[in-house]
Amino acid sequence: MSKKPPKKIPTSRSSRTARIGGLAAGQGVRWTAGNLADRLRSEESAKEHSGERALQLADALVEQLGTMKGAAMKLGQVLSGLEFSGIPEDQREEFKAKLAKLRDQSEPRPWREIEKVLRSELGESPGRVFSEIEQEAFAAASIGQVHRALTREGDQVALKIQYPGVAEAVGSDMRNLGLLSPMIRKLAPGLDIKPLFKELSERIEEELDYELEADRSRQIWRMIQGHPFLMTPRVYTDLSSRRVLATEFIQGQSFSALQDEPDPVRDRAGEQIFRFYFGLLDRRAWALGDPHPGNMLRVGERMCFLDFGMIRQVPRDYLQGEQAVARAVVDQDAQRVHELLSQLGYLPRPELITPEQILEQLQVAGGWYFQPGLLRITPELVRDLVEISSSPASPYYAQLRQQSIPPVSLLIRRMEGMVLSTLGELRAEADWGSITREMLLGEEPVSQLGKEEKAFWG
Repeated sequence: MSKKPPKKIPTSRSSRTARIGGLAAGQGVRWTAGNLADRLRSEESAKEHSGERALQLADALVEQLGTMKGAAMKLGQVLSGLEFSGIPEDQREEFKAKLAKLRDQSEPRPWREIEKVLRSELGESPGRVFSEIEQEAFAAASIGQVHRALTREGDQVALKIQYPGVAEAVGSDMRNLGLLSPMIRKLAPGLDIKPLFKELSERIEEELDYELEADRSRQIWRMIQGHPFLMTPRVYTDLSSRRVLATEFIQGQSFSALQDEPDPVRDRAGEQIFRFYFGLLDRRAWALGDPHPGNMLRVGERMCFLDFGMIRQVPRDYLQGEQAVARAVVDQDAQRVHELLSQLGYLPRPELITPEQILEQLQVAGGWYFQPGLLRITPELVRDLVEISSSPASPYYAQLRQQSIPPVSLLIRRMEGMVLSTLGELRAEADWGSITREMLLGEEPVSQLGKEEKAFWG
């Protein structure tokens, strides 16, 4: 049986409004009807049916947002990393797994559509610029897809080409996504939707500009050029434009293959991952929004990192406040932790939470990188930490409901959570606490990689 061609991405404001509006209306009616029916059911039965409606909603979101690309699809990706306290706990992971498909299984567009974008951006036929181009994409995401090509000089490059019509659809999407707010609030009552959408809008506008991504990629490449165990692809500036990004094609071991390596190999890779993402935040005040396994390759003894489209430039004074919180937790200074979190916007009503309560919460939830000593991060540990940080079963749930996430820190927290999840998938062991102290307090490195990195930075 032949595979069906992918549906065309809707680009007009009216068609995208109709899709999102239809999704919101249909699910809203189903949810209301379900709630009415639940009144006639037992508590156990009502809970079961509520979970079923949540999973049906996830299927609808994946099906609808997945065909729309752009901001609509990116919303689904961001939602897959959040916690949904409105969903029965035993079905929450299945719900998130369905949404995660929007990140991991994006469908590529036909070459005839992509070739038009490439021709427009190059100003001439791609055949005149490249010796070869593989028409089948080897990667696809919410904004564009990637093809392998060979330059006239014989260099292998990865061409990230933006989907046609995506840029035009973003403004419409961001206006329309507000229609989904009531639905999302049902699934995550404690989530402040408005700043989330505002932050998402700003980040996706930047992500659409491949020239901006090329500039950031060059900066990171220059920054770690010659690094003993970190690398990124080189950018081909003359082949890049606003909708096309050409980078060096890197051949390496995939993350899934890396998971099967022995402990020492996985432990080394895990520490490299931690040092790359948290090191960029520390040195450049950059929070990278997509540290998921698909953007990581192992090349010999080094780790290579890809995709710098979603980056949050964190204001230095704000980042210094975040770092001061971490130092106060390390010092077990409860009063200082409480004061700083109030100033940063995490505690809208600080009088509702005592300094001792918030310090204990952070020591438990962030203990994996606050306490020195070897620690192997497992999927089970990640699950427990997520439960402590967001689940109704958490002993800190009452005070969690009195806390907020400042918009400026959304990408920091997303990066932190995704790095932790990645280390869990890798089952990596390291002295995470000592690495954190090395970055925050300037303490001497205790690992071999730390010593090599200190020598590199001088």
